[in-house]
Order: sequence, then structure tokens, then C-alpha cells
Amino acid sequence: MGDLFDTGATEPTSSAHRPLADRLRPKSLSEVIGQEQVLGPDAPLGVMLASGSLSSLVFWGPPGVGKTTIARLLAQETDLHFVQISAIFTGVPDLKKVFEAARVRRQNGQGTLLFVDEIHRFNKAQQDGFLPHMEDGTILLVGATTENPSFELNAALLSRAQVLVLERLSLADLERLTQRAEKELDRALPLTGPAREALQEMADGDGRALLNLIEQIAAWKVDAALDPDALSTRLMRRAAKYDKSGDEHYNLISALHKSVRGSDPDAALYWFARMLTGGEDPRYLARRITRMAVEDIGLADPQAQAICLQSWQTYERLGSPEGELALAQALVYLALAPKSNGGYVGYKAAMRLAKQSGSEPPPKHILNAPTSLMKDQGYGAGYSYDHDAEDGFSGQNFFPDGMERPELYQPVERGFERELKKRLDYFAKLRAQRNN
Repeated sequence: MGDLFDTGATEPTSSAHRPLADRLRPKSLSEVIGQEQVLGPDAPLGVMLASGSLSSLVFWGPPGVGKTTIARLLAQETDLHFVQISAIFTGVPDLKKVFEAARVRRQNGQGTLLFVDEIHRFNKAQQDGFLPHMEDGTILLVGATTENPSFELNAALLSRAQVLVLERLSLADLERLTQRAEKELDRALPLTGPAREALQEMADGDGRALLNLIEQIAAWKVDAALDPDALSTRLMRRAAKYDKSGDEHYNLISALHKSVRGSDPDAALYWFARMLTGGEDPRYLARRITRMAVEDIGLADPQAQAICLQSWQTYERLGSPEGELALAQALVYLALAPKSNGGYVGYKAAMRLAKQSGSEPPPKHILNAPTSLMKDQGYGAGYSYDHDAEDGFSGQNFFPDGMERPELYQPVERGFERELKKRLDYFAKLRAQRNN
């Protein structure tokens, strides 16, 4: 029985055009550029191969970093038959044929490494379909995904596979790849040193994108080396990797928020710019910036929230691109403002206490008594009007009867909240005196 979904069944003829990325595809794991954190002698894959016990894997990383290549080479290193499918184009009937072919192959004494590209695009039922074939050894699964496996893959599948993170290629990695391409082309690229660096920055950590750009440059007929400006007029910079509903969105807003919390305006501006260049909606950023003022500055600088709302309103009046400057200035203000999460922590503590205490009623002395029946029930009895008390403070209890008084709001000794702490301590002292 012939193998279904065989890949590489026919080799291209010598006259057929082969893209540079295909011609430079590594022939062994030792030729792979980058990813030492998974391929090194003491790294997960290095240890597995040395011990001869390769397990099912999920490669998580951005495009163009070698996920497919490494999977193919793993099959070669372990004498497994390599089968590649894409979750985008493969349905349940196709999967059944793949599993059946792998079962027949196993009966004939050969294992199968099934590489599933974009595995996160399979639904829960399809992902569950892999489990019995992984457990009985019919296939060794290697999945590839650009999305966070924790959110996109079933727990049952993740429990049977080890997740390995592949990283975007560094500039040093891209330089090595450039040199390898020049050797294959048998000539140097017509670029100055700064233009060469600009080319590698254009690739944005994607090796395949770099090789595609190099192939374009190699076809140019130029008399002198191009500088960065000349290069940028001929090549479009690769769009930054950014998905407004995916991991990159949440990673970058987290970096922005933590930069503000860490009082680093330069980092805050950088991540703000990264999100804008990725196509993020400035209104989303305006909302998040205002939340930062409430959560991390709070009453240490009461003006911070107003500045955020004003910058948001300014953006709405000016629009893009001028309005983004108002948001950027609000970010700088927040980063340099005194920080306090006292109000935020107090609010969360109050929410927990409210859920614990259930339907405890307020003490009767602070309830209004509009009817005689309510007066007879003691509503309003003993209430002290604070304006009539000494210092305008009665010190009476406002919590449910029998509840031990909690300390929910605890201001810090920073910014305006230092003054609020003095007032809080003052009223606490007066309350103790009045109650005694």
C-alpha cells in the first residue's frame, strides 16, 4: 500500500527554479542557525536525541524560525517517515487516511513522524483525534504553532507532548544566514555595511523573509553598493508581527503597563510606539492608559486620572496622527508620577469582604426612619450628626453590627497619598478617643 500524504516524492529537475530559502534548507540539525536553547547538547532536543527517546513535541514560535525544518530533520535523525500536513487544509477524512497509512507503515516496521503545521487551527474534537494514535505509538506528533499553546491546545494533548519555544532569529543569526546565502549565490550582496544591517532589521527575526529579500537584491543590476536610503526605496520593510487579538497584543500591552508602573517613560514610549506601528487602535490605548492611572497611581497623584481623560478627549478632537502625541504625553506623566495601588487593593479587599459577609444589614443608627414603624424598630436611634460633633467627626460605627472593623484602604507614603495617610491616621486616633 502506497503512503498517503507523502512529501518530497519528486525532486525538482536541475532546470527548475528553486527559491533560495529551499536551496539553503539545512541538511542536518548541526546546520540549523539559532535555536541553541532547544538544539544544544544539554537542551531538550539534544538530550532526547542523545538518549534515543524522542517524544511528541509542540514547537511554539514566530514564523520563519525553523519549525518545519527542525521537524523534518528530527525524522531524518530518528529514521522515522516524515509526513507533513497543515491544519488549515486538512479535514477529518484526511486525518483518518494519515492515521491509517501510519498504522500500515508501523506494521511494516517503520514509525511515522507526523508534522502538523498551524496545529492550533484544529478544533477540540480534531485535537482529541490525535490522542489514541499518539498513545499506541502509531505516530510521533510534532505540532507547530504561532499561538500560545496554553490557550489554543487541549490540556489532554499538551499532557502528551512537550512544548518547546523557538525564538526569533537574532541579528547575529541573520548575519550568519546572509553569509550562507552569499556563498550559495557565489557573490557578495551589493550593500554597504549599514545597508546590510538595515536589511537584516527588515527581516524582523524571520529567516525565510530574509532569504526572500536577499533573493530580490541578488537579481538587481547595480554598479555600486547601496546605502540604507537606496535600499529602503527598493524594498518595503516587513510589517512588524502584531495580532490585535493574539499573544503579541497582550504581550505588548503588558510590557507597556509594567513600564509605566516601573516609572520608565522611555520604555513606556517604546512599547506605545510598537503597538501603534502594529496597527493598534489608539482608543484602546487611551482606555488602558486611563486604567493605569486608576490602578497604579491612584490617589498618590489625583491629577493623573484627569490628565489621561484630557489626553483621550484631545485625541478624539484631533484624530490621528496628531492625537497620539497627547496620549504619549499622558504616558510620560504617568511613568513619572508617584505610584500607589492603595485604592485598588482596598477596593479588591472590600469586594472580597462584601462577598463573605453576605446580606449583613447596616447598623440601625445610620438608617433613615421615614415611618413611625421604622422609628419603633430603632431606625436612626442614637445617630450622631458629624457636623455637630467636635472636630466635625463623631467616630461612630458604620459597619454591620458585630463585624470587626477592617482596614481596607492603606495609603502609601508617596505623593499626595502621604497627606491622605496623615488624615486617615488622624481620624483613627479620634475614633479611638471617641469610642473610649
